[in-house]
Amino acid sequence: MRTFIAIDIGETVAANIGGLQNEIRGFLGPKQEGIKWVDPELIHLTLKFLGDVEEDQIAGITEIVAQTVENFKKFSIEVKKVSSFGRPPRVVWIGINVSDILCRLQSRLDSRLTKAGFEADEKKFVGHLTLCRVKDFAVGKQLKRIIPGFEGFSAGKIHVKSICVYKSELTKTGPEYTLLSRNDLL
Repeated sequence: MRTFIAIDIGETVAANIGGLQNEIRGFLGPKQEGIKWVDPELIHLTLKFLGDVEEDQIAGITEIVAQTVENFKKFSIEVKKVSSFGRPPRVVWIGINVSDILCRLQSRLDSRLTKAGFEADEKKFVGHLTLCRVKDFAVGKQLKRIIPGFEGFSAGKIHVKSICVYKSELTKTGPEYTLLSRNDLL
C-alpha cells in the first residue's frame, strides 16, 4: 500500500489555498485542460513518502514515527509564496518557512526510517504544498507569467500539533487518503 508521513494543514489554510486556486483559475481563463488541481482538503505537508509498503510494515512505521515525535513540542509554520518546479512549470506549489524544528523532525524521521530499511531521501527537504500539476506546455507557459503576481501571497500558519501516517489509494476521481496513525506533539 502507498504510504506517506505528513502534517495536516488545517481548515483555515486549506480554505485560503482554495481561494488562491480559484484566483489562479480566473487568470488562466477558460482553457483549463492539461492541469490537475489538488483538492484543498487533501493538501498536506509531506515529510516522507515511503511508496509501496507491505501491510505488515505499518506497525513498525507508526512506532518509528511515534518514537521520533515524542520529544518534539508543537510549533507553527507559515505558508507563503507561490512558486513552481520545472520550466515551464510542471508543479505549482506554495512554500513554507522551513524552520530548524521542522528540519530536525524531518531529518530524524528520514534517518530512523532509513535504518529500518526504507530508502533515504536523496534530495534536500523542500517543504511545500502542491497546488496543481501541469501536463500542457501552453498552460505551463501561461502559469509562468502568472505566478510572479502571487509572490506575496500568505495562506496563514499551520499549527503543527501532530504527525500522521497515511495510506494513499489512487482512484479515477483522484487520490483517497486513509489515516493510519496520528502522533501528537508535546
